[in-house]
Amino acid sequence: MAILVTGSAGFIGFHLSRRLLERGDEVVGLDSLNAYYDPALKAARLAILESHRGYRHAKLDLADADGVAALFAETRPSAVVNLAAQAGVRYSLESPRTYVDSNVVGFLNILEGCRATQPEHLVFASTSSVYGANGNLPFNVHNGANHPITLYAATKLANEGMAHSYAHLFGIPSTGFRFFTVYGPWGRPDMALFKFTEAILAGRPIDVYGQGRMQRDFTYVADIVDGLIAAIDRPAQINTTWDPQHPDPATSGVAPWRVLNLGNSQRVELMRYIQVLEEKLGMKAELKLLPMQPGDVARTEADVAETKAALGYAPSTPIEVGIGAFVDWYRDYYGR
Repeated sequence: MAILVTGSAGFIGFHLSRRLLERGDEVVGLDSLNAYYDPALKAARLAILESHRGYRHAKLDLADADGVAALFAETRPSAVVNLAAQAGVRYSLESPRTYVDSNVVGFLNILEGCRATQPEHLVFASTSSVYGANGNLPFNVHNGANHPITLYAATKLANEGMAHSYAHLFGIPSTGFRFFTVYGPWGRPDMALFKFTEAILAGRPIDVYGQGRMQRDFTYVADIVDGLIAAIDRPAQINTTWDPQHPDPATSGVAPWRVLNLGNSQRVELMRYIQVLEEKLGMKAELKLLPMQPGDVARTEADVAETKAALGYAPSTPIEVGIGAFVDWYRDYYGR
């Protein structure tokens, strides 16, 4: 039986797929290899995965209902990890329909595939962005996430609700993860660490929004993968103590469903993040300080107590180590 990983040539999907292959699992990877960012980077990730005998790739758009249904019918995966999505908060202001097609219609196709084949567990990516206007830190899954401030976040919040309905109606155990600012080797070129590194090495100024005072829960990709793998092996269950008069938004009394945070559980100011990058590059950055952008929030921080209790999750990578690993990869990959 294989594990289906959507977005397998993407940043997190690549790292997860490689770890699964290394532990002996068979992986069916789904990725359209679209041009949202450099397709050559996606192709390089894919080449590494395809060097493993246990990997099979399906070049497929998640919004292709017939194609996704056929893939499920053929492979009948034992577990599904849905990481494919149109990512990025800022791009959702420019191309909102892309987000609905990929993140809502595409996720419906995944749910229908699960309905037809009944995998043991569906694990899917949500985002810390669903907390939106909530300013109560650290963000706790038992608090409400009802005020998303970008369409990207709204589509991910919709995914959580859609998964709950299918878990209830069709008994599909489902775990949604709210990721917190993931970074590391093979990262996305549209993310801050990649853009900062590229600009500093080229001698260009870097755009620093929020005057550099924003705080983020930066989470190293290997820690994210640890949480995903722990969840794959521990399907969600119905919460037998759930009270419909005081409903817990993170669990369910009518469905094997839950949402959990995956973060590093500490805030780091953006300026400190840049300082560590300067140290690892051995170069100073020229800063272009700018105001906050629409859709940005001032601070994020994950409460991971529930994730630790459910999965034994223990993020352990400080930014000094994680940024160093990214810089080493970047210099090696780009020869700089």
